[in-house]
Amino acid sequence: MSVIYVLIPIAILLTALGIYIFFWAVKSDQFDDLEKQGLSILFEEDKNKNDRKPQPEHDQNDLRDK
Repeated sequence: MSVIYVLIPIAILLTALGIYIFFWAVKSDQFDDLEKQGLSILFEEDKNKNDRKPQPEHDQNDLRDK
C-alpha cells in the first residue's frame, strides 16, 4: 500500500510533463504543416546536382569490339 504513495506523484509529474511538452509543441508551430513531410518523399530534390558524375555513353560498336 505504501507503493501507491510513490506511484501517484510520479504519475502526476509524468502527466504534467506530457501536457507541458504538448503545449510547447503547439506553441512552437510543430503542427502547422502536417502534410509537407508526408509529401516531401514524393519529390526529388536536386541539392547535389553538380556532384553527380556523368554517365558514360556506350556505343554499340565499342561493346562488339570487346
